[in-house]
Amino acid sequence: QVQLVESGGGLVQAGGSLRLSCAASGRTFSPYAVGWFRQALGKEREFVASFRWNVQYTAYGDSVKGRFTISRDNAKNTVYLQMNSLKPEDTAVYYCAAALRGPTPVFTTWSYDSWGQGTQVTVSS
Repeated sequence: QVQLVESGGGLVQAGGSLRLSCAASGRTFSPYAVGWFRQALGKEREFVASFRWNVQYTAYGDSVKGRFTISRDNAKNTVYLQMNSLKPEDTAVYYCAAALRGPTPVFTTWSYDSWGQGTQVTVSS
């Protein structure tokens, strides 16, 4: 089983930037896809970004397109979410997740088998 640990959350002013990290542990890490989701207080978990591990494919939620970038460091088994031009509505707990087998839609929470514990991002106005 893969374990995912997020870090990098915090408090930032509107217009600022943060970079979240998701470190994967396990003997080998070669999932079908890795994604970032977020959940604001009182709302459903929302798709943010994802990429397929072995093919050139990335996807972003409409609300973050052009502001967020998902990337990875294979040597470190780490996935990143660079968040720029942050807005108060980006405030949420951000989760990293891995879909271990495919094919499966990358936009849906039920596609993902392993989840991190989440990291809080708060954007002040």
